[in-house]
Amino acid sequence: MDNEVAMTPPAPTPSRALATEAVHAGRDDLASLGLHAPPLDLSTTYPSYDSRGEAERIDAFATTGARPDGPPVYARLDNPTTARFETALARLEGTDSAVAFASGMAALTAVLLARASMGLRHVVAVRPLYGCSDHLLGAGLLGTEVTWTDPAGIADAIRPDTGLVMVETPANPTLAEIDIRAVAHSCGSVPLLVDNTFATPVLQRPVEHGARIVLHSATKYLGGHGDVMGGVVACDEEFAARLRQVRFATGGVLHPLAGYLLLRGLSTLPVRVRAASASAAELSRRLTADPRIARVHYPEIGGAMVSFEVYGDPHAVIAGVRLITPAVSLGSVDSLIQHPASISHRIVDEGDRQASGVGDRLLRMSVGLEDVEDLWADLCQALSDGPAPRARTAERTARPSAEPSARPPHASAPSDRPAPSHSSAPSHSSAAR
Repeated sequence: MDNEVAMTPPAPTPSRALATEAVHAGRDDLASLGLHAPPLDLSTTYPSYDSRGEAERIDAFATTGARPDGPPVYARLDNPTTARFETALARLEGTDSAVAFASGMAALTAVLLARASMGLRHVVAVRPLYGCSDHLLGAGLLGTEVTWTDPAGIADAIRPDTGLVMVETPANPTLAEIDIRAVAHSCGSVPLLVDNTFATPVLQRPVEHGARIVLHSATKYLGGHGDVMGGVVACDEEFAARLRQVRFATGGVLHPLAGYLLLRGLSTLPVRVRAASASAAELSRRLTADPRIARVHYPEIGGAMVSFEVYGDPHAVIAGVRLITPAVSLGSVDSLIQHPASISHRIVDEGDRQASGVGDRLLRMSVGLEDVEDLWADLCQALSDGPAPRARTAERTARPSAEPSARPPHASAPSDRPAPSHSSAPSHSSAAR
């Protein structure tokens, strides 16, 4: 491909609907290049006959972290294909920039290292988080120190050396929700990082509510097909420059083919999330009425994730599905189910896991694009393989109001997204907080 393909993203276009941005962001210059599909640049290095000029550009990057002007230098520093994905994701999240990494955990690692390099090693965090995020913070592997608190205790937990406040909403795996705007206010001048993997920018844009850093495991909904691994951080350009320097130094780069697949995945993200969310809402409604289910968790913001607690053996349900795939991960076009206490959150101390609502009978389901009737039939037969249902408890039979719940302050939808119907899929996440 021509090296003139932008390392610097094209100038932003006038405000467009999310669905339009998903298709066109990161591709705005293609027609002028005589292209329709984005080019894939697999080069690891690039020729240059001007070694003095290269030295100046490398010095400039080392000083500022800004993308070098002109043609690429080396794939660990930057890549044109990956840059297109970063441009597109930043536009969808409404930030200046985005920086992509080899995985979601590599992205979080870079954020922690960037803050620690400024002498800010303390993190305030709210459980539950994804199990490996919890472990990375709590184990001190990067020299960080974490204070776990509930949202109301964030302001009191902040210290002079606090570099970050981290939340995940809806949370993995309980789908508990946090008021982003209220939490951002409690953070003061400390940056709030929101893991937006479950919601995606289709359902919420945390920066619009005061967050300064948005994290995605791009492996999930952004890729959307279970065949690409990556992570990305959306933020302002000042912090993005630091992240690029960390990425260059540590080597946690996103492979160009992964960047290509992620950019392609973004083009169908709104369609996939909305379709899967409709099925998830319907499954949540049916599970709520099923006497074999003790409790259902489904967020007010909607989405394609459903968690539920069974009266019987959760492992029997995992073993009993035939259409739904029993596997870790989420956000694919096909439906996945897993037992968090055994897999995604196994690494979290049992007491902490239980205290944050990740019980031994909890199952987490990522709803895909299959027909909802087929998914329900598969769930029903898997649930029927377990012991006979117990009598409903008082908590279980208490039904929410038929009136739609008010949307939380953090959950205002992009203007082109229809609000989810809560009359057909009542939320049960508040009880899990």
